[in-house]
Amino acid sequence: MNKIFTGVRQVFIIFVLVAALSACEKYSYNPPAVDPNNPWSLATDIQPIFNARCVDCHGGRVQPNLSAGQSYNTLSRGGYVNRPAEQSRLYVQITTDPNHIKLVTETERLKILYWIQQGAKNN
Repeated sequence: MNKIFTGVRQVFIIFVLVAALSACEKYSYNPPAVDPNNPWSLATDIQPIFNARCVDCHGGRVQPNLSAGQSYNTLSRGGYVNRPAEQSRLYVQITTDPNHIKLVTETERLKILYWIQQGAKNN
């Protein structure tokens, strides 16, 4: 009985050690810092996100049309980029809809948020 208890205790200790060591991350990923005070531009910062992540669906068939040359008018006239930015239709969609969350990175979401906070200018 004592041998069984000792064996169980050794297995338990090994299990705890393996679990503790496997929980340690060898590598960690920190997304690049996004400066909210950076002057965010539709043309150079936001439209590339739309082009890479959104226009496959939102290129004219599905509203809002986020294709180049159309995105600003569609977003501004359609009420997608109103302030407060955290409550804008565009930001809510990319942060709460499961189909959209996985398409846009945290860094890209922050860029869009800060662009809206700065007035969602056509620049």
